[in-house]
Amino acid sequence: MTVEQHASDVPVVIVGAGPVGVTAALLLARRGVRSVVLERHHDVYPLPRAVAADDEVRRILQAAGVQEEFAVIARPARGLRLLDARHRVMAEFPRAAQGAHGFPQTSMFDQPGLERVLRDALARVPECELRGGVEVTGVEQDGDGPVRVTYRDGEGEHVVRTRAVLGCDGANSLTRDAIGAVWEDLRFEERWTVVDVRTSLPVSCWEGVEQICDPRRPATFMRVGEDRYRWEFRLGDDSELDDERLRRLVAPWVDLAPGGDFEVLREARYTFRARVADRWRRGRVFLLGDAAHLTPPFIGQGLCAGLRDAYNLSWKLARVLRQGADERLLDTYEGERKPHARRMIRLAVAMGWAMTGGQDGAAAVRRGLLGAVLRVPGLSTAAARDLVPPLACGPLVRRPVRGAGRGLGGRLCPQPWVTAHGRRARLDDLLGDSFAVVTALPPSPSLKAVADGLGARIVLADGLGDDGRLAAWLREGRADAVLLRPDRVVMDVVPSGGHTFTATATWAPLLHTAPHFPRNVTESLVRSTPR
Repeated sequence: MTVEQHASDVPVVIVGAGPVGVTAALLLARRGVRSVVLERHHDVYPLPRAVAADDEVRRILQAAGVQEEFAVIARPARGLRLLDARHRVMAEFPRAAQGAHGFPQTSMFDQPGLERVLRDALARVPECELRGGVEVTGVEQDGDGPVRVTYRDGEGEHVVRTRAVLGCDGANSLTRDAIGAVWEDLRFEERWTVVDVRTSLPVSCWEGVEQICDPRRPATFMRVGEDRYRWEFRLGDDSELDDERLRRLVAPWVDLAPGGDFEVLREARYTFRARVADRWRRGRVFLLGDAAHLTPPFIGQGLCAGLRDAYNLSWKLARVLRQGADERLLDTYEGERKPHARRMIRLAVAMGWAMTGGQDGAAAVRRGLLGAVLRVPGLSTAAARDLVPPLACGPLVRRPVRGAGRGLGGRLCPQPWVTAHGRRARLDDLLGDSFAVVTALPPSPSLKAVADGLGARIVLADGLGDDGRLAAWLREGRADAVLLRPDRVVMDVVPSGGHTFTATATWAPLLHTAPHFPRNVTESLVRSTPR
């Protein structure tokens, strides 16, 4: 028999079992979509890599069902400090112990620990299958037919036919090559040395991330765990980092005496790059995480961006595969995530230049300007609060043209603790995995029609026992109600004094086809939409 005759069928194939791929599989499983995850390693890659997550990503892990397990291995961080060459504080960007999403705004962790949490969860979910120790050799799609994924293992070559492929296979992605995508260079490239350490020695550290803004020797330092630390140095040469040189580099933080307890877990050299793939999709093949974008690590958003990709795409793909939504819904993945990722990468590049000052004659001038800017009152607090921008307007992000409610579209709804049916829980656990309507007023017939058509839960903001936080959020946004997508982004708004959502005619055709969204409901929504 040929390899093709041995082919099997599965709804979704995910290439790569890193955090992005496994999170995508878990999110799809919660919506009833089966997947097979193909991974070249047999087990979790044991060395540290990503170490930081923001509160929005903690919320994504909550949606994937692993938040409680992640909380055990995570350590809250106080924020970011910029230090000069003499380690004097230039600016501090504080991060709250609990942010708007209900978690510490920054959490430190060990990536192998996160991967173990995710894989343990995957093993408990019958909709997911992980095949380790395999090499994916081909991803092909002809027209509108199924995608064929070819892979090799110890028993030979296999083919899987699937309705969608998620390429979560990293910077050297075979999936990216398969769809003909190429990198767009955002003009940042530096060689850094990363050192991960375990030590019981006393280490002088602030419980956050320190960036040393020294053009001659920029560095980053952070405490990752109880006895785990990371240093990153731009050394400017490729000479060996021997014990004596390492001792000098870490001297501002720890006295590394001969024979002291100082175990180097990993020393690796990386080229930090800023890149975005020119396309993230071809047919039913998609790119996520490092396969789609690369960012310097200076604001800790590399892994965060990949998990946002998974959250954005998973509910849309499930809606197409399981509920007959329009294929055009999948176009919004790249349309929303690519500009957002690009903005975050540019912010990381800006922080990199602020930190390193560059290597040319203008470095001192730029550093002086940076110091002046950072002395503007309130700037540090504002920068920390507004790190992650809202999604731009599009088919699934609508804002009133002007006036009331305009500021909420594309933003994430906050997640307070709420009380329902005598049980205290985070808001998302109450709302479930689908759409939701949060309203300050009893729902109108039009509002109920929208909720019924989407299978959305309606929640009165002032009846949640959350100290009025959601109601205050609606008042501040000058909105009577908001429509939340499954990823908790505000999709549409009822402005204060309005009667219905502002743009149902735009998003309703994408989300439903008969019989899921009755024609009479769609037509009534279109008629009620302001022109």
